[in-house]
Amino acid sequence: MKRFSAALGIFCVLSLLSVVAEAADVSKDERNLEREAKRLNDTAAKPDGEKAVVKRLAMEFKTTDSQVQALRDRQLGYGEVAIVLSLAQSLPGSATDANVHRVLALRQGPPILGWGQVAQQLGTKLGKTVSQVRKAANNANRDIKNDHARAGKTPKQAPVEQKQQEQKNPEPPRSYRGDGRMLIQGGSAQ
Repeated sequence: MKRFSAALGIFCVLSLLSVVAEAADVSKDERNLEREAKRLNDTAAKPDGEKAVVKRLAMEFKTTDSQVQALRDRQLGYGEVAIVLSLAQSLPGSATDANVHRVLALRQGPPILGWGQVAQQLGTKLGKTVSQVRKAANNANRDIKNDHARAGKTPKQAPVEQKQQEQKNPEPPRSYRGDGRMLIQGGSAQ
């Protein structure tokens, strides 16, 4: 009987530890998700960022610009829009309006749920959502950088290109007399 009680006690402790460990994983994913959502919002705040983020969200989640704007009209940040679309995409039928409304209804309650709880209610995990939001932020940043490169020089590129130009066409060394000998001034002076 004592062995059974000890085994039952150990089982209960291990079960409790696994529940705590699982809760810690969810909170870690939620923290990562919030960080990536903030990155996406910061990207949208850059010059030309909003256009790049909307374009990227539409491409990543196979939706339209008007659907993204409809979510923005509901006072959601771009990071939250990406989360909602990612979770809706994990449902059967992908990111349809019905699935988007289902995700929003779970999030906004009552009771108001965290993203981890919403994902749990939908039968999915946050890891994939974190990856998708990160990918959208990275690609939007890349799109902005590429657009700036196509439009012309960026401030970071100008000094590098100027230095390269100077190396191709160096200024000829100037010479002058000093102390009775010829001195050379310029890049080839030693």
